[in-house]
Amino acid sequence: MGGSLFSLFGIKDLLDILLVATLLFYLYRTMKDSGTLNIFVGVLAFVLAWVVMYKIMDMRLIGTIMDKFIDIGLFILVILFQDQIKRFLIELGSQKGWGFIANIFKHKSSADEEKKWIMPVVYACMSMSKSKTGALIVIQRQMPLDDYQHTGDMIEANINTRLIENIFFKNSPLHDGALIIAGDKVMSAGCILPVSHDTSLPRYLGLRHRSALGIAQATDAIAVVVSEETGNISYAYKGELHQKLSTTDLENALSNLAS
Repeated sequence: MGGSLFSLFGIKDLLDILLVATLLFYLYRTMKDSGTLNIFVGVLAFVLAWVVMYKIMDMRLIGTIMDKFIDIGLFILVILFQDQIKRFLIELGSQKGWGFIANIFKHKSSADEEKKWIMPVVYACMSMSKSKTGALIVIQRQMPLDDYQHTGDMIEANINTRLIENIFFKNSPLHDGALIIAGDKVMSAGCILPVSHDTSLPRYLGLRHRSALGIAQATDAIAVVVSEETGNISYAYKGELHQKLSTTDLENALSNLAS
């Protein structure tokens, strides 16, 4: 009996299982980064209960009811998680997913060019930290931030330390919003970001930190924060907030994430 069952299990079945496992892993990681892991677990439990009751135990009545919920639920989930689905698809087809191929043909000088924004950002954060000037800087990665850029004033200027400091100067009309960097340009300033409602965040953290975590949950961007109260430097990435960094820590983190 065991031999006959094993003979029915072929390469296609193994491939099928691996594809489903990979899909679930990517969904799990995306939901965890966006702070919606509990919803993912709840949906997964509902689907498993539907499979057991309807497909395995052949409970027709409850299975039919749950089947209708599954049909409607798919449309609801697409509406509720459109940002997470968009992020998942972008990550799947981004350079990060196929980076090992791109790195073969990437010249060292082009890789260095991509990191030219790091030191101006680090120097600006160091200066603003000393003067306790609040700042929120978002660095775009693979996922485009066009929707957030258009909530502020478009700049499209070369990145330099003095420009960043002037934007976040306390009397500047743009200092309350976020500055967005894409490629080698400061694209816009005074931008509005989604605010994280993560209950695990300390209550003393203000709107800048919650906005940094919010954009890091919704996209693959890096969000750097300088606290106006303490001068502490933090950054958010992939749904996690890293606090009280030195400028060396910040430079190392940005260099590693940009590679």
